[in-house]
Amino acid sequence: MLDFCAAHDVTATVEVLPVAEVNTALDRLAAGDVKYRFVLDLADGGTGTKERGAASAT
Repeated sequence: MLDFCAAHDVTATVEVLPVAEVNTALDRLAAGDVKYRFVLDLADGGTGTKERGAASAT
């Protein structure tokens, strides 16, 4: 399955949110307002801004 996806450029659609917005993400999840998969970006360390040179998980 992964080989097929790679060969045909099939990818997941995600909405990336900073970790500082975790409560907003949970509220939207409870309200059924989530169209795509949520991904929390932990690279900002919870500050809401990324530091230069910080490693990214993406």
